[in-house]
Order: sequence, then C-alpha cells, then structure tokens
Amino acid sequence: MNHPLLDLPPMSAAQFASIEDRVAKLLGTAQDVVIMQGEALLPLEGAIRGTAGPGTVALNVVTGPYGQTFGNWLRDCGATVIDLSVPFHTAVSAAQIREAFAEHPEIDFVSLVHAEAATGNTNPVAEIGEVVREQGALFYLDAVASIGAEPVLPDAWGVDLCVIGAQKAMGGPAGVSAVSVSERAWARMAANPGAPRRSYLSLLDWKERWVDGGRRALLHAPAQLEMLALEACLERIETVGLAAVMSRHASAAAATRAGALALGGGLEPYVHEAHEAAPVATTLRTPQGIIASDLVTQALTTDPALPLAAGGSALAASMIRVNHYGPDATPEAVRSCLTALGTALTENGVTVDLEAARGAVAEAWA
Repeated sequence: MNHPLLDLPPMSAAQFASIEDRVAKLLGTAQDVVIMQGEALLPLEGAIRGTAGPGTVALNVVTGPYGQTFGNWLRDCGATVIDLSVPFHTAVSAAQIREAFAEHPEIDFVSLVHAEAATGNTNPVAEIGEVVREQGALFYLDAVASIGAEPVLPDAWGVDLCVIGAQKAMGGPAGVSAVSVSERAWARMAANPGAPRRSYLSLLDWKERWVDGGRRALLHAPAQLEMLALEACLERIETVGLAAVMSRHASAAAATRAGALALGGGLEPYVHEAHEAAPVATTLRTPQGIIASDLVTQALTTDPALPLAAGGSALAASMIRVNHYGPDATPEAVRSCLTALGTALTENGVTVDLEAARGAVAEAWA
C-alpha cells in the first residue's frame, strides 16, 4: 500500500543544493552553506571541533547554558578558553568584548550565542562583530533561536561560522540544520589536524566531497522528510516575507512583556531591559515564595499544549519561559499563556489583574 510520506523518490542532489541556496538567501550570505542532517547541535559541535584545537585561544561568551556548552567543547578540543560570563538577565556588550581583547590580545576565536531562548536574552551581534573583525579573530555564532525572529546577517557582521536551526522562529523541522562557512573558516579547518574526518561531525567532508565537487553527489542519503519540511518552511517564509515573520515575533515579545507587567502579582520580566530581551521567548521571574516549575505545572493543567516551560537546572525555581516562536508567535498564544499563569497565581493566593493583562497584550500587539 503506497503512502505519500513513505514511498517518495530519492531526493536529488540538485534539489538538496537548491534548498541550501534558499537558506543562503535567508541569511543574505555569499558564503558556502551546508545543510547538516541532524539537529543544530550537530553543526554547532562540528564547527567548533573543526576549527579549534591546541593553540587556539578562544573568547567564549556565556549568556546562558549554550555558551557554557561551547566552552566545554572548546576545552575538550585542547583550546585555551577565556570565559566572558555576564548575568543571565542581561546581554554582553561590544565594550566588554573589546576589553577582553585588550587583556588577551592572543584571542583568535570568539564564540557567541545570538539569542539565548533558555534565558530570554539577545546579544548585539552587529556591534560585537565589528570588534571581532578589527582583531582578526574567527567569529562563531549560534543563531539557532534568532533566525526568523530578528536579523541574522553573517556577511555584514563578519561571522565566519553561523549555525541555524529551523525549529524555533522559522516554524520548521528540528531534524535538519545549516551552517554558513567563510573562506577563513574553511582554511582554519584545513590547517587543523584535529578536525573531524569521515565523521558525522565533519564539515570538511562536506567541503571536499560536496561543495568542491560542484554539489553533484551527496555524501549519503539525506533525511528526506526533514529536508522537504525545511523546503516548505523556507517557501512559507519567502511567501509571507521575512520582515513580516520577524515583526510577528517582535510583537509577541512586546505583548508578553507588557501583559506580564500588567498582570502584577510579582510576576516580572527576567531580562531587565526590553532591548536586551530576545524576541523568540520571554522569561519571567516568579514572585517570592512561588516555585516556577510548580507554577508552570499548575498552569499547564488548563491546556498542556501551551508553550510554557520552567527554567532549566537551578533556574527551575525562579524562571518561567513563554516560548512565543514559530506558530506560537500569536496574540492568542500570548494571551492564553498569561491567562493560565494568572489563574495559577490566583490559586496560590496571589492577587493578579487578568483583564489588565489581556488589555496590555492587545495594546502592545496593535
């Protein structure tokens, strides 16, 4: 019995390459773009292991848990790592990056997360990229959460390795991801004896066997359903317009922040400054004496499908995350999340103003 999702003809190299070209257009880049057959952790790790090793001096910016992960990978590669950590309720500044270079002029690699969905902050990549470019260091950027929610411009910002995933603001599949690679980054990999080869982590394999071969023969059978989903996702963004998709996410962030403040009861934005808050997710600090993970569990009893989560690890006690990305970047999703949280707070004896919150959401979205 034929099935439309199972009995598909093999994906051609030409179609695979055309999807890569559409990703490159989304990023506004002339760099090589490689689509990796796995979730974004695959190119995130592969890019670090391909370009870093003994002798690398890396400035690793930590504004959330992914920055911590990158530092661990860099150390595992044998790199000397200088962590620049800032409080998770804020963003790193270009001035702090410049100060780090002044203290450690030997830095030749900078790793940064654009938007940390887990902590709700976003970093000023354009200004940081200018500093990194002045110093001649290789610039590695995790734009998985930011792509589709705010501008991501690797060429304009001097980013050498820009990793994206489709599962958040793009509203696409989680099983494929992509990375744009500059000529400088390819050269760094080629000169790195520790760069993965004949490995799922290897970007050099894709360079030599795919890019340099004119993209005529794929390395292996692609994850076809995920590739087709990515193609559909890109087509939807192209049809609506990237500017409109980003505007919708900005509206969702503004409405969530305004609604939470109007709700009252001690619920407040975790990221202090609105311009440092990521448009892909809004993090909220719970009132004194209210455990965030318990409040989220209570709120989800009204609707388990709401895009609500508690913070990870130690943040589970005090942080709530409203994930207003992709299909959840709507006024209805924002309103439903705040209503569920307000109801749960009321059940815990906290006084809130649900009508004021709903009004603030409508006003901020408009």
